[in-house]
Amino acid sequence: MSRIGQQPIPVPDGVDVQVVGPGISAKGKHGVLSMTLVTEVTAVLEEGAVIVRPVDESKRAQSMWGMQRTMVANMIQGVSEGFSVDLQINGVGYRAQVQGDNLQLQLGYSHDVNYSIPEGIEITCEKPTMIRVFGANKQRVGQVAAEIRAWRPPEPYKGKGIRYTNEYVYRKEGKKK
Repeated sequence: MSRIGQQPIPVPDGVDVQVVGPGISAKGKHGVLSMTLVTEVTAVLEEGAVIVRPVDESKRAQSMWGMQRTMVANMIQGVSEGFSVDLQINGVGYRAQVQGDNLQLQLGYSHDVNYSIPEGIEITCEKPTMIRVFGANKQRVGQVAAEIRAWRPPEPYKGKGIRYTNEYVYRKEGKKK
C-alpha cells in the first residue's frame, strides 16, 4: 500500500479540476495544466477532492500509485499557488537583468549570455544578484533554474557562480606556499 497514494488531494477554491478517462486537467489563476495518467492508475473527483487509485494489485500499479498522486497534487498546487526557485549570483561584476523576453547574464565571459525565457515561466530580478523563476509547472520551473545555473555553477574556492539560495557550496582551502 502506498501511504502517499492513499491521501486524497483537496481541490482549493478557484481551481477547476476535470477528470475525463485517463486525462486530468486543472485550471486556476496561474494557468491551465493537464496530464494523462498511466494505465495502471485511475483518478476520481469526489466531494471536492481528487482520489487516485490503482487499477489492480500488480507491482507496477503499486509503484505508479504514489508518483501519479504526487504529480496530480503538484499540478493542482501549481495552478493555484505556483512554484518558484530563487537563484543567487556571487562574483565581482556578475549580474543579471530581464530585458523583454530575455534574461541577460553577465558572468565573467567576454560576452553577455542571453537566455530566452520559455513560455509559461516568469523570471524577475529584484536585485542584480538575485533571480526568481516562477511558474505553474514544477518540473519546468526546476529545469529552467538548472539551465540558468549551468551557465556558471558555483566553484569551491571562492564560491563564485550561480547557486540556489538554499544550496551550500562546500569550500576548499587554496594552494599553500
